[in-house]
Amino acid sequence: MSPAAASSAPTSPAKGDTFSVTATPRPGSRMALEVAIPGERCKASYETAVEKLSRSIKLPGFRKGKVPRAVLLQQIGPLRVKATALEDLVDAAFRDALALEELSPLSRPELNEAFELVLERFQPGEALSFTLELDVEPTPKLNNTRGLKAEAEAISYDPARVDELIEQSRKQLATLVPVEGRSAESGDVAVLSFSGVFVDSGEAITGGSSDATEVELEEGRMIPGFVEGVIGMAVGDARTVECQFPESYPQEEAAGRQARFEIDLKDLKTRELPALDDAFAKQASDKQTMAELRADLEQRLRDDAASRARTARHEALLGALVEELEVELPESLLQQEIRNLIEQTAGQIAQQGMDVKKLFTPELVRSLVDSSRPEAEQRLRRNLALQALATAEAIKVDDAELDAKVKEVRQGLENQGNIDADRLRQVVGDDLLRDKLLDWLESHSTITERATAGDEAAAAEEAAPTSED
Repeated sequence: MSPAAASSAPTSPAKGDTFSVTATPRPGSRMALEVAIPGERCKASYETAVEKLSRSIKLPGFRKGKVPRAVLLQQIGPLRVKATALEDLVDAAFRDALALEELSPLSRPELNEAFELVLERFQPGEALSFTLELDVEPTPKLNNTRGLKAEAEAISYDPARVDELIEQSRKQLATLVPVEGRSAESGDVAVLSFSGVFVDSGEAITGGSSDATEVELEEGRMIPGFVEGVIGMAVGDARTVECQFPESYPQEEAAGRQARFEIDLKDLKTRELPALDDAFAKQASDKQTMAELRADLEQRLRDDAASRARTARHEALLGALVEELEVELPESLLQQEIRNLIEQTAGQIAQQGMDVKKLFTPELVRSLVDSSRPEAEQRLRRNLALQALATAEAIKVDDAELDAKVKEVRQGLENQGNIDADRLRQVVGDDLLRDKLLDWLESHSTITERATAGDEAAAAEEAAPTSED
């Protein structure tokens, strides 16, 4: 153990002959444990250290474990023996203190003064006292649990989305046919050869040339101005088109710069969309008729809107609940949550096939630690607020409910090999409790809905006066 130094003043040696602990809360969900150790225990720890060192140290002329005490002390010095004894004494005292005070530690203990200062006071056979500090489980408290007020984004089913999804399927199932007798129009597929340079320097654009590339002539497919420049061209035409890369373009050397492209239209095709009939429904889905396909899409969209609306309400309620929370976050808990977030990020990157070890340089990790702190704190506060709600309102998951849900989840995981049954039960239980808490909170709070930016614009357009007003 390597206790860290702090600024507190040394504790006076204890006079008593029994082991005792005095626990005092500290800010930041920390606890100070003032430990008084009797002289007999200090002496026993010293003797144990001598014996341990004599077994481990090998000196010329002596068999290992057979070094006489006087020779051992002369060779390694009494200070090393005392340091070994004190380290063991502090560790043992910490374990005993936790048992006496029934604490749940979140971190290793730290001496509130330099280890060397305690070592100076440590004498075998004499009583010793010192103070340890550690993070402990926080005790969250809610000022209010009922009658909270929250504002959530209004999310509703949009019937127009059904037609949009059907049109997307039509495009995916469309047949490309050659265009004859007209120039390029929006929605066509053009086969282009092109080469581009930066206007300000005349240098070639990296990746800005091709001998034959299919380009869908739709807004947003290329940098602004490119597709617009192709529209109106006929097969065999050549044209010079000037564009500008967006300021947010991923390649820094191109972001915000003017570009010039020499474009040749080599071929032009258009999509021949399938008819919206029962044959299309069978091709695009597992439904037999267009009526069934529309009904299925409508139900899916309704369910999705309801799910997103519920999530929005719960997010708003969690924010309101956290406002009622009183808790001190221990630094060790916050650091653990930051590590969890970084590990999640690393896992997502690894799933994309990228080398995490190469990407996660020490500089990047330090940056992620700093940038992840606000999110980690928010997640901790939300979890602690829900924990406090469960305690305050005695909300829990029944064993029968949990058993049924675990059985259902296991059936869906039958093909995933070995499953940690205890871990699965814990995760399922946590999810069930969270849903139960949020549903309870929703039924005991007031939620108002606010219109989205699109809804507000539509409402403003409807309210705008016409030329007849």
